[in-house]
Amino acid sequence: MRFTCSSFLKLSLVFLSATLLSACGFHLRGDYDVPDELSKLSITSYDQYSNFTRIVTRQLRMNEIEIVQPADDVPNIHLISEGISERTLSLYQTTRAAEKELTFRASYRVTVPDIGTKTFSTSVTRSYLDNPLTALAKSVERDMIEGEMRKLAATQIVRQMGRLKASIQAGTMDEISEAEEPAKVPATNESYLIDTIETHQEPSAQTTAE
Repeated sequence: MRFTCSSFLKLSLVFLSATLLSACGFHLRGDYDVPDELSKLSITSYDQYSNFTRIVTRQLRMNEIEIVQPADDVPNIHLISEGISERTLSLYQTTRAAEKELTFRASYRVTVPDIGTKTFSTSVTRSYLDNPLTALAKSVERDMIEGEMRKLAATQIVRQMGRLKASIQAGTMDEISEAEEPAKVPATNESYLIDTIETHQEPSAQTTAE
């Protein structure tokens, strides 16, 4: 009986751990159906040493994508830019901002040799209360929110690569209508809204300082 209870407890802990990891924006290896043509690619960036570049690289490797050096015959994902903007949603009676909305936006280009190139923009939006009486705590909270937004954007980039599977197999970068999914997808945490659109004009490479 002791063995049965112990086994049940261990299974419960494993399930709880997996649930918590999922809620924090982490995904298990091979979560997304990335096409074989993109199983090996190079990654270039406006800043090879930026935090976001490291997060995207880690997310690609978690999904069993081999990162190699750039070459003419190797698919490439190029991070064009990233930035964070904010706007005020409501005010206190003192006219100080009471609720703010943060939007993290990343632009990137996916190139598959002999097939074509697509440029996308992914945004992650989240609102939060800004209490001037707890400035230090709010500063820490904002840093955590921005970190989570970057993780969610990196996850969405891998998801978008999976959406290109049918198109790449058909020899085109144009999305096949049967394979399309809604561009907006709910985040694991309902406080965030994630959106990806195809862009036709590449913005200049830049990043907004935190």
